[in-house]
Amino acid sequence: MKTVFFDIDTQIDFVFPAGALYARSAERILPAVAKLNKHAAANGIPVISSMDAHRETDPEFRDWPHHCIVGTVGQQKPVSTLLEKRLVVPNTPVELRLDAIDQILLEKQTFSAFSNVNLKRLLEHFNADRYVVYGVVTEVCVKFAAFGLLDTGKRVEIVTDAIRPLNDENGAKTLAEFTAAGGHLTDSGRVI
Repeated sequence: MKTVFFDIDTQIDFVFPAGALYARSAERILPAVAKLNKHAAANGIPVISSMDAHRETDPEFRDWPHHCIVGTVGQQKPVSTLLEKRLVVPNTPVELRLDAIDQILLEKQTFSAFSNVNLKRLLEHFNADRYVVYGVVTEVCVKFAAFGLLDTGKRVEIVTDAIRPLNDENGAKTLAEFTAAGGHLTDSGRVI
């Protein structure tokens, strides 16, 4: 079964207590995220890592604190989640050169990874039968990615020990909605 992993927004502003939009205890998922990403690289599974890449004036900041501003430490991914052979894909049409690439850093300016104009072409290129989703935060960016992937008609799994919500109740509600829509829950032990 051809698989693609989606590492959603595991960026310093979300996963560490000093981050601008910290999800409580998110640093605890980093070992699982790192293992999943390394497992993918070792087994020829592409990893698409979405990343907020905001400008100071992005509309999102009407509702959320400033976070993941391009060029700041908070916008970076923790080193443990990065793979050696990676490519940054901005949210502008670009030629996709994916030979020998393990990790795609997919920049976005909204909640949804699908807002990046290149994601559709990436999905067509990889032609996966299964998507494995993890990262932060459960009820926002993970939700948008997982539900967008469900719309492809392929199998979508959320790795429950590699996600964190901003709000526990909203996170649980999102997972219930996801399974009701045909999604599957798993854990990193079963994926690896």
